[in-house]
Amino acid sequence: MVTAASTQTRTGVLVNSFVRSVYNWMAVGLGLTGFVAYYVANSPGLQAALVQNPLMLIVLIVAQLGLVFAISGAINRLSAGAATGLFVLYAGLNGVILSFVFLAYTQTSIVSTFFICAGTFVGCSIYGWTTKRDLTSFGGFLMMGLIGIIIASLVNLFIRSSGMSLIISYIGVFVFVGLTAWDTQKLKNMALAQPADLEAGVLRKGAILGALSLYLDFINLFLMLLRIFGQTRD
Repeated sequence: MVTAASTQTRTGVLVNSFVRSVYNWMAVGLGLTGFVAYYVANSPGLQAALVQNPLMLIVLIVAQLGLVFAISGAINRLSAGAATGLFVLYAGLNGVILSFVFLAYTQTSIVSTFFICAGTFVGCSIYGWTTKRDLTSFGGFLMMGLIGIIIASLVNLFIRSSGMSLIISYIGVFVFVGLTAWDTQKLKNMALAQPADLEAGVLRKGAILGALSLYLDFINLFLMLLRIFGQTRD
C-alpha cells in the first residue's frame, strides 16, 4: 500500500537526486574551465597562437555562443550523451577564452575573488531555493538588465571608459545575483514538477540545462566581481 508519507519521501529523494546532479555537473564545468584557463595561460605557445590569430579568438567566441544556443534551444532533440558532451565542450572552450584572466590579474586577486563569488553565489542560491516569494516577475526585468549590460559593454569597447566599465560591473553584479536566485527557483520548480517515472536520459538533459544556467550565472558574476576587486598585473 502506497501512503502519502511514502510518496512524499520518494518525491524528496528524486528532487534531491536531480538537484545534486545539477550542481555536480555545474562543478564539473567550473572545474574544467578553471583547469583549461590555467593550462592555456601557462602555455606560451598557446597564448601566442591566440594573440597572433584574432580570427581564432572570434571563432572560439562564436562557437561558444552556438553551443549555448544548441544546448538551450535543442535540448529536447539531443540525446543525454550529446547534451552532456556539448556542455563539457562549452566549458572547455570557455576556459580557453578565460585564460586571459590569468594574464591580466594577479593570482591572489583571482583566488580571493573566486571565494567572494562562491560565497555570494551560495547565498543567492539558498535564497532562491528557500524563499516563498515568486521571483518569476523579476525575470523579465533581469533579462532587460542583461541586454543593457551587453549593449553597454559593446559600446565601451570603442570608448574604453574605465568609469563606465566600473558602473557596468556594479550593475552586472546586481543582475547576476538576481539571476542566480531566479534560476535556482526555476530549478526547484522543475525538480518538484518532474514525474516519478521520468526516463534517466530526460533527467540528465534537465540537469545539464540547469547546470548550464547556474554555470553562466557563476562565471559572469565572477567576472563582474573581478573587475571590481581584482588587482591587475600592470
